[in-house]
Amino acid sequence: MRFVVLGAGVIGCYVGARLADAGQAVTLVGRLRLTEAVALQGLTVSDLDGYRARVAPQQLRLANSLAASWPAAPDTEPTVVLLCVKGGATASAARELAACCPAGTAVLSLQNGVENVARIKAEAPQLVALAGMVPYNVVMPGPTQVHRATTGTLRLARHPMTEAMLPLMAAAGLPTALSDDMLAVQWGKLLLNLNNPINALSGLPLREQLLQRDYRRVLAALQLEALAALKAAGIVPARVASAPPRTLPHVLRLPNWLFKRVSARMLRMDASARSSMWDDLQQGRGTEIDDLCGAVMRLAARHGIPAPRNAAITELVMAHRAGQRWTGAALRQWLLAATTRERPP
Repeated sequence: MRFVVLGAGVIGCYVGARLADAGQAVTLVGRLRLTEAVALQGLTVSDLDGYRARVAPQQLRLANSLAASWPAAPDTEPTVVLLCVKGGATASAARELAACCPAGTAVLSLQNGVENVARIKAEAPQLVALAGMVPYNVVMPGPTQVHRATTGTLRLARHPMTEAMLPLMAAAGLPTALSDDMLAVQWGKLLLNLNNPINALSGLPLREQLLQRDYRRVLAALQLEALAALKAAGIVPARVASAPPRTLPHVLRLPNWLFKRVSARMLRMDASARSSMWDDLQQGRGTEIDDLCGAVMRLAARHGIPAPRNAAITELVMAHRAGQRWTGAALRQWLLAATTRERPP
């Protein structure tokens, strides 16, 4: 099996490097700055469980566009595209895929959010778009190093291609499970990803931020809005974290001493772990706020449910200025003032 990673950022490089280290044929399609650095130094991949390896440049194929990476002649090996671009770039990536890939090519979305498979299908209906869910945080300590900083099991839509992938993923040290209801899985993950903007606005590492109750109360408020919209839509989110989705807000609002005890698994992460949105804000890049809070707002609007707190957090992220940081207390009070509800989160 051949893997093409389109959008080789931290997630794409981590998954791609693990597969390449296990002997799979992997092409990384990414920015020139990344591919030039990897061509010279290779790619170092590590995780919080002690794994570490250096993938030599010759173990990877590197390209700056999908057209440059796709073979001109028909390939006898099955090819899976691992789509790792941000949600805002999905439509343009899908058009590129439609122009390059033979009909029936599997495109596996390893992206945050719940709307990317529909975007791929709209732009490239001749391809097989499949949902995936990446549960862990990956950081990039250096220009050619990726490090998995939290734990979890990849979830992929059940399909003959993903069934064939399972032993390859296991051999690469990428624990993977298949699901018949990926929409529920993706919404379960999105509930957790609602912490991404909070972490980005805090400026703190994830663990340090989660150990502050005010930040957790803000997250609980965002989740409660999402859960109300999901209930109205008849969607039951899958359990992705240690706590069931509908109990997550209650766990988050616990006093710190009790939260530490009941959330030990959630808090198992490297001190370096941060949300990708934090990195995007630092680099002045566009964020995935529309794929997270925006998705909640759209679902809520379709069912006549208000989601003012997700709208308020979206506004804050869009207006963020370099160097700006929000304490948990300030963020909680601003959220209260920016919404029409009387009770604080």
